[in-house]
Amino acid sequence: MAILYKEENNVATITFDQPDSKVNILNTSTLLEFEKILDQFKNQSSLKAVIIQSAKKDIFIAGADIKEIENITEVADGKVKSQAGQRIMDKLEDLLTPTIAVIDGVALGGGCELALACQYRIATFNDKVRIGVPEVNLGFVPGFGGTYRLPRLLGLQGALKLILSGTPVDSKTALKMGLVNRLYPQQGLSDRVREFIDETRQFSRKRKYPAIAAKGFNAFLENTGIGRSIVFNKSKETVLKSTKGFYPAPLRAIEVLQKTLSVSRQVALDIESTTFAELAITPISKNLVKVFYLAEKFKKLSVPTAENIVPMRVAKAGVIGAGIMGGGIAQLLSNRGVWVRLKDVNYDAIAKGLKAAYDVYMQSVKRRRMKPSAVAANMAMISGALDYSGFADADIVIEAVVENMDVKKKVFVETSQNISSKTILASNTSSLSVTEMGKVLKDPSKMIGFHFFNPVHRMPLLEIITTEKTSQETLVSTLEFAKRLGKTPIIVKDAPGFLVNRILLAYINEAGRLLQEGDRIERLDKIATDFGMPMGPFTLSDEVGLDVGVKVLHILEAGLGSRFKSCSIFDEVFTLKLLGKKSGKGFYIHGHKRGVNSQVQALVKHNNQTSDEEALKRMIYIMINEAARILEEKVVDEADTVDIGMIMGTGFPPFRGGLLRYADSLGIDKIVKDLEWLESRFKDGRFKPADHLFNLKKNGLKFLER
Repeated sequence: MAILYKEENNVATITFDQPDSKVNILNTSTLLEFEKILDQFKNQSSLKAVIIQSAKKDIFIAGADIKEIENITEVADGKVKSQAGQRIMDKLEDLLTPTIAVIDGVALGGGCELALACQYRIATFNDKVRIGVPEVNLGFVPGFGGTYRLPRLLGLQGALKLILSGTPVDSKTALKMGLVNRLYPQQGLSDRVREFIDETRQFSRKRKYPAIAAKGFNAFLENTGIGRSIVFNKSKETVLKSTKGFYPAPLRAIEVLQKTLSVSRQVALDIESTTFAELAITPISKNLVKVFYLAEKFKKLSVPTAENIVPMRVAKAGVIGAGIMGGGIAQLLSNRGVWVRLKDVNYDAIAKGLKAAYDVYMQSVKRRRMKPSAVAANMAMISGALDYSGFADADIVIEAVVENMDVKKKVFVETSQNISSKTILASNTSSLSVTEMGKVLKDPSKMIGFHFFNPVHRMPLLEIITTEKTSQETLVSTLEFAKRLGKTPIIVKDAPGFLVNRILLAYINEAGRLLQEGDRIERLDKIATDFGMPMGPFTLSDEVGLDVGVKVLHILEAGLGSRFKSCSIFDEVFTLKLLGKKSGKGFYIHGHKRGVNSQVQALVKHNNQTSDEEALKRMIYIMINEAARILEEKVVDEADTVDIGMIMGTGFPPFRGGLLRYADSLGIDKIVKDLEWLESRFKDGRFKPADHLFNLKKNGLKFLER
């Protein structure tokens, strides 16, 4: 039984408690079980209220069963599943007895829609409370009545904000926007609920949606046809700007609300179920569901054969190097309750690191996600020093100095003399050998790579780089720490460029070759963004800094051979000190008006454009081939690691499912054939198909066999 039911003092309590699961989900069997309970007392008049709650810690209902949605392949099947859920939510909404959802944790998707069908919603001050409808992030729209009930409860603008962002809100925000009726402490919650039941006795038992209390221009936007048209048009404009049209679900959600805002429930729900079903069967939705599973898998990543190792709790950290990265790391750590000692060679550098951390916090204040008092408290957890004072009791020290092996070795020699035997030493290197750094230590088992991506507070990926000497205790503790920081971790063996930068630099370098052959900067960038990349290779080069990119290419060439030799145009641009955004000029001019830097385009001696198809193949296929080599060399242990790494670390388009899932969709035979054709043209080895690709082709396999 997934649901417990009891009556006491004329109050019915329905408690969701999925067996053998940390969360409650609304699968078919649970929904039918819930429906039977509703049918039992639909005509009862003796009940004062029906309470719907969860027995799970920090969870109300996590949503519908994604696996059931994943298996939908026909519109008719999808519509039947949606309508079944709608039918049950309608029964809940139509009960004459007051219904109260008590939300003390996560209420997402179908869980939120179930709460919406209740007459009242109570939430707690629990920090884990998150309420919302994230369906657009999976490529479809709410299917259990969310598109019908949300605009009637919150108003058009509030509903669109919740549905289109797919981002859940905390309990305080939910109260402010009218998504919940009351907010109570967890302690004494049952007594507060009983008091609320007595309070509801004076209200009508018939479900009524409240009139939206809009004033001024908002009233015009909410309550007039012209105003609503403005809201819908602006919403479409915002969605297209953010998604570039690659994701149909948000646009279809707008369309659903546009059609259903003034119609009956039956008509509205029919439109919703049809739209849900049409979207759920699309390849985009299937890919986004796979990405969801990937993200969940790596959030729970563990070290095989190390189940009995208890991870060390990190309470204090040292960060060496107070640049943008060091300041960003210090901010992230302090925001997660870790005391930080930030070290650099002078006070100016430390001041810049503290300012970098403070600026990130103030962005949260500006967006009303933090209060200034919380910023002050967190900043107080960061202190600066010119020496190693305070490092003796650090649980972890993260090095974030310049990407130079000699400098890093010197830092680790000094650091090792000023820490305890328990301290983990982590390098934020993007491409240098962690094994080589560990050679200067008496205990290399404590050495590990901890590669953050810039900006630290936004980029979700964290590469954890292990060496042959890294102990399992070090790895387990570091992995748990990464998860505590809210990052999606991947474990990578020490190799030049590790995973992300090795694949990414192959892509950027190939774009450089296309440019020096006679193509145009903005055209190649557009081909990449039209494919779905968040920015083109030259825009990305300017953002990162050409000095950084060229340095990494040289490291990759030294470790992996001539296929990573920096293309000549990169070296020419670097020689001219056109480093990108940091210097104001790179491939583009950065300033009041952004445009292509004609000085760089003038370096191109030919006018020889390849077709869009060939340019895209060269940029993407070289990434696929390099990923195959990485798997072949066992730098990572599975194709999933490549896909999550490229999505979270580079923004590879999630709607394509990941680099290797995209490769599988093209077909291994086709990729090998095209790579062989490209290799026959260039004859320099960079397009020679990896042995792993040949093996997949020979055995009729894919990168991802599921």
